[in-house]
Formats: sequence, C-alpha cells, structure tokens
Amino acid sequence: MADHLTLPGNLPVPTDDGACDHLPGAAVPAVALPGTDGQMHDLSLLPGRTVLYVYPRTARPGVAMPDDWDLIPGARGCTPQSCAFRDHHAELKAAGAAVFGLSVQTSGEQVEAAQRLHLPFVLLSDAALDFAGALRLPTFEAGGVTLLRRVTLILRGAQVEHVFYPVFPPDRNAADVLGWLRAHPAG
Repeated sequence: MADHLTLPGNLPVPTDDGACDHLPGAAVPAVALPGTDGQMHDLSLLPGRTVLYVYPRTARPGVAMPDDWDLIPGARGCTPQSCAFRDHHAELKAAGAAVFGLSVQTSGEQVEAAQRLHLPFVLLSDAALDFAGALRLPTFEAGGVTLLRRVTLILRGAQVEHVFYPVFPPDRNAADVLGWLRAHPAG
C-alpha cells in the first residue's frame, strides 16, 4: 500500500451478507466512548440526527497495514472515507446531522489521524468493542486484531434510522450519506 489516500481500481467489492439487517430501528446503546476531543460521548443521548461512520482503521504513514489488507473486501479506504467526511462536513451539518467516526483504534491513534487529516469532527474509540458488541456490528480479523467492518449509520435520537452497508467505494460514502439526508429531511 504505497498511497493510503488513493484507492486502487482493483479492490474487491464487499457483498451484503445480511450482517446489518438487524440495525434499522435498533436502539442506540448507552455506551460512553472516548473521543479525539478528550471528552466521553454517549451517542444515545444526542438529539437530532447523527452520522456515525464505522471503519476498520486509518492508515498511519510509515506503519504497515496487515498482510493482504487490499485483498479483504471492504478493508481498504478508511483514510479516503474520513477525508470525504471532512470535505463534506459543512454540507452534512447544514443538512442537520452531526458527524462522528468510530473504530477500534486507540484514542491516541485516532488523535494522530484526526490532526494529520484535519478532521473537523470527533473520532470515537471502541477499543473494547463495547458499543460494537451491544449493537452487534459486524467484525473481521486481520493481523491478529478484531476490526469493525465498514458501515455507516444515520442515528435519530437514540435509534438507528438508516444503514449504509456494505459501503463501497468508501471515498463516496459521505456524498451518498449527504444525498440520503437531503432526500429525507428531518421533519
């Protein structure tokens, strides 16, 4: 993986295996997660709409990704996905949604990524898989670590309103979410 900002054209496309079929209408679990802003965040307490994009892990310059990373359907693309949410952040906010990213990476790893990528929103660490376990989010193993599969949730209050799964290509996810929000204004 020479360039973590660009997606190669031959990435395997993830398929919808039904792993998120239970999520529409599900209650958002009351789990406080550490954020890159140094605060704890319980997404079940947030009013209005929240976009929560769940991703495996962002690449770090100079740090190798797990073996065969590009061969795992849906694994590659966390950094381009985060950058797309950064680039569409003002529009998503104008559409009435707060934005958070969620991975199992530590807060320290996420702070590095948030600063390097100039993210205007908070990344949340679910290193213990408490939130993911409570919501039964899909996972996979890579490099001896359990990682979250890529899924984007639209939360409305304490309930999952809409689910994007599988997410592909990841760099287009923010635009797809924005299109959905505009087509389904909160009323």
